[in-house]
Amino acid sequence: MKYNIYKSESRGYANHGWLEAKHSFSFADYFDTTRMNFGVLRVLNNDIIAPGKGFGTHPHDNMEIITIPLEGALSHKDSMGNSSTIHAGEIQVMSAGSGIYHSEFNASNTNPIELFQIWIYPNKKNVEPRYQQISLQNISSENSLYQILSPHANDSGVWIYQDAWMHMGNFTNDTDCTYKVHRANTGIYIMVIDGEISIESIALSKRDAIAIWDSDEVRIRAHAHSKILIIEVPFNDA
Repeated sequence: MKYNIYKSESRGYANHGWLEAKHSFSFADYFDTTRMNFGVLRVLNNDIIAPGKGFGTHPHDNMEIITIPLEGALSHKDSMGNSSTIHAGEIQVMSAGSGIYHSEFNASNTNPIELFQIWIYPNKKNVEPRYQQISLQNISSENSLYQILSPHANDSGVWIYQDAWMHMGNFTNDTDCTYKVHRANTGIYIMVIDGEISIESIALSKRDAIAIWDSDEVRIRAHAHSKILIIEVPFNDA
């Protein structure tokens, strides 16, 4: 197993007043040549948006954009005609494809929203844009890993145009679990959302991350009251 560890405090940081953002990879004014991407995983932003504020209408194309609210709710509108609110406990994906415009605003005028926004390069370009939003309530499970994203429309969770998978784990007890990779030439990026975990002798705390490759499986020791996000992506389609 080969790996790199990324401590929470090493992420890029920006405070725009209405937006506080921490970047796992180079984004906007944060630029680090050693943190451009991990395979086809291009962006993993941890955003906190002030009440009533957000991103005005702006374009995207040829990118798979995944939003996971951690606290609060996000109002979404796009040029495909979608208008919805995404709450904590849900996941949203946009395949930007040949091009879309969208806006995102904190749905609350009193409380901030915190979320992950993730960008993954697609394996098909200029597809017809699509939107999908689901609740994780019916697929989540305590003290085990559960899938929230895959390349398959009939699989558990949302789907995207890429051979990528995402899993989450919500642990109320100390738990040992094993993540097995889905295909050759992929890497695994694990973000600790809350709590503490260990992988072999490596201890990771809240918002620490580890990138792993050259391994068929990863054994994880999750401590009680921990939550993790696992992203498996290919290296050969970036």
